Amino acid sequence: MSDASLIPMKMVEIIMSGEDLHLVEKLLVKAGASGFTIVPNVSGRGHHGSHEGHLLFNDMHTLDMLFSIVPEDLVEPILAGLGALFERHSGMVFVSDVWVTRQRYFKQYANHAL
Repeated sequence: MSDASLIPMKMVEIIMSGEDLHLVEKLLVKAGASGFTIVPNVSGRGHHGSHEGHLLFNDMHTLDMLFSIVPEDLVEPILAGLGALFERHSGMVFVSDVWVTRQRYFKQYANHAL
């Protein structure tokens, strides 16, 4: 398979308060995610109304989005941990199918079904 070939994976997107970001980072590392991307200070509107992305007091009073690309078998452990967090804190998680190139970035998943 060339490095430009597409391989199927899952994208887990998580929106949480800035104060919970460190908990979500630890959860993903413990679950075995090889990496993630953080988008700080997101804005939007939901069932709690509008939320502005700019900092009012500090980065703990913002919403952040974190996303990670993982094999399918890591999704359930991540969702279990997020479920426990979101019982006590606000947040949202989305899981979608994605196809990625650069398989070498995902070599640690060689024993997972790619």
